[in-house]
Amino acid sequence: MTFLKQLTLAGAVAVAGGAASAETVLIHGEAGPNRGARAVALQWFADQLAERSEGDIRVDIQWGGALFKAKAAVQSISDGVADMGSVIAVYYPQEMAAYGIADLPVNNPDAWVGMRATDELMRTNPQIQENLAEKGLVYVGTWTTSQVNIGCKGAEIRSVEDIAGLKVRGVGAYGKVFGEEGATMVNMSIYDAYQGLDTGLIDCSQGYSYAVAALKQDEVMSSYTLLDWGQVGGLGIFMNKFTYDSLSEEQQALVQQTGADMADEFGRLITAANDKAIADMREAGVEIIELPAEERAKLVASGEKFLDAWVETANATGLDGAAMLEQYKALIAKYTERRDTQGYPWDSKS
Repeated sequence: MTFLKQLTLAGAVAVAGGAASAETVLIHGEAGPNRGARAVALQWFADQLAERSEGDIRVDIQWGGALFKAKAAVQSISDGVADMGSVIAVYYPQEMAAYGIADLPVNNPDAWVGMRATDELMRTNPQIQENLAEKGLVYVGTWTTSQVNIGCKGAEIRSVEDIAGLKVRGVGAYGKVFGEEGATMVNMSIYDAYQGLDTGLIDCSQGYSYAVAALKQDEVMSSYTLLDWGQVGGLGIFMNKFTYDSLSEEQQALVQQTGADMADEFGRLITAANDKAIADMREAGVEIIELPAEERAKLVASGEKFLDAWVETANATGLDGAAMLEQYKALIAKYTERRDTQGYPWDSKS
């Protein structure tokens, strides 16, 4: 294992030199490139861990799938190909069923609320802890894609009735709900949505505001509807359990606290990026539509069958899906109330 090899090397140097001190180097596998808000947050995690440990812990991030691709992350981290890495739950509907709860179409549109609810669930639920341990994994921290909205060319979605007949590129269960409401779903990557909208292959594309800006999709959109519905949040950092258990209690506490704090930092980054993207779209002439609360409630109700399906999947893996979903919803309510009464954590910082 990488971590143990480096500890052994550090120990050998210490013995030979008499005064050298060991440095714990954790190799992190990341399938994505070193750019964008998530990359910034991951680098923040690495920098903060080094700073808080006063140089005792260093994270060596291997970007761009250098160690493993996204669909091989769970097995690779479990096998010790890397000490830790980024995991996307949607690629592991069975293995990471518990973490997939963050992808469900519940009434949970706020990025920070979603991350905090997911983070507390992953840290405190005994079933999840046991389930991950069986896979040789330890949860460290979470991100989110932020809330799912939809942009269209030559069409406007002002109500659920407007969905019927549209050709739509969807996102996970959110796309499935649109299919239930009469949309023709088109299997297409978010990276191909620009061309799809431009050529008329699709009428609308579900996605995330910051991604619309990054991929310049606003150039081919005439309207953008804020669904105020839910998000895809099952992506985060996991560590090899053998590596984690090899750390001192103080090092483990630093890893866990820094991972938890990452939700606040990424919440700040992604909220600002989304707000700017929406403002830029409006300035560019894209009509920004806010879906009325009663219409959003229809989408939430249509998504219930997919929550039920997740419960069955979770139950099949030995988890109590219904109890876990109730805990998750309660945590969403908890952090929504905290946001409403105390504001975001970064609001009080200069």
